[in-house]
Amino acid sequence: MASGPERFLAATAHLPISPRRMPDSTHTAAEAAAAVGCEVGAIVKSLVFVAVHRDGSREPVLALVCGDNRADLDALAAVLGAGVEKADAATVKQATGYSIGGVPPLGHPAPARTVVDRDLLRFETLWSAAGSAYDVFPASPQQLVEWTGGELADIGTR
Repeated sequence: MASGPERFLAATAHLPISPRRMPDSTHTAAEAAAAVGCEVGAIVKSLVFVAVHRDGSREPVLALVCGDNRADLDALAAVLGAGVEKADAATVKQATGYSIGGVPPLGHPAPARTVVDRDLLRFETLWSAAGSAYDVFPASPQQLVEWTGGELADIGTR
């Protein structure tokens, strides 16, 4: 089986993405910012949640949040029109194909509904995981929204 970075490259081959392997871990937003040399806020946290709908159905949802923000679950629930639960590691892996710490914002086996923290727009360049805790790629906020089909919303809080 291909590695996470190899699967990410294959899934995004049609896009102008140039992943970079870092010598140090980028598992957390702080580690990623230190490795890349940017503000913590310019790191995109790809967080998986489960939307729990009124009919009892459950849907994995991806929230792309500034590295210096926390996901505001009440705001996310309002955007989704559903209850929100944090996904466990198995759900993250099943929904995205990647392990926590290396989940990219796109390139998953199946598209997930994606909500993008509007606060990411304050940066010219964002850095996201590219399939592992050592691989990242740069993109503009506009590219990230376009490539993910994400919905901009105020879902981050400091």
